[in-house]
Amino acid sequence: MYTLGIDIGSTTSKGMILKNGSDEIASSIVLAGTGTAGPKMLMEQLYEQSGLKSEDIAFTIVTGYGRKTFQEADDQLSELTCHSKGVSFLFPQARTVIDIGGQDAKVLALNDQGKMTNFIMNDKCAAGTGRFLDVMAQILQLKIGDLEKEAEKADNPAKISSTCTVFAESEVISQLAMGVDMPNLVAGICQSVASRVAGLAKRIGIHEQVCMSGGVAQNGGVRKALQNELGVPILYSEQAQLMGALGAALYAYERVMNK
Repeated sequence: MYTLGIDIGSTTSKGMILKNGSDEIASSIVLAGTGTAGPKMLMEQLYEQSGLKSEDIAFTIVTGYGRKTFQEADDQLSELTCHSKGVSFLFPQARTVIDIGGQDAKVLALNDQGKMTNFIMNDKCAAGTGRFLDVMAQILQLKIGDLEKEAEKADNPAKISSTCTVFAESEVISQLAMGVDMPNLVAGICQSVASRVAGLAKRIGIHEQVCMSGGVAQNGGVRKALQNELGVPILYSEQAQLMGALGAALYAYERVMNK
């Protein structure tokens, strides 16, 4: 039996097909989110990769910002619920989930059964999100994937004091003009994101084990900085960006089995 989970975010569309609620058959990430052709492209890639057709899917659940405008799913769930499920499936020991996406950051508290018991989120400002990193990478004329490599070479991370993306942009430009080298500047940017998110996490309470999900989790510079800020190790999977889609596919399987 095949189930499909789709996570339509602000900047990306993610999807995963599971067989019998455990085996990954196909997964894909398209760099286009809600309000774009991203979800359609995603579906095409998943079916091509798996060799399946829409009629082969027993149940589909959609999550994320774009869930309410996606018409091809059997049901929808919040991204908080789905990220909790996905993380708990891969890391049953996780009790805190830090999910940093393109436009917001969320911290989720899980119980021993992997159910979300509390959450806090920052969606009022781009600071501490993937959008902040995108803006900074553009200023530095780097690819977003190069930030981690640069941060690893830092020996004295720059201090980025501004918590607003607009002001931080001016601050980074000023530090460039003063001759601060690229690795230290990038490390400072990663530290700025980590400090912002750590402050959010401490408001809800940190309980080990801690796991990062979402697209920014792939940035080792941010992960390392956040680990230092919180003083605890951080669990990480290369499928971090697919956690919501995984959780949605798992819930879809449960829906079929509980009918």
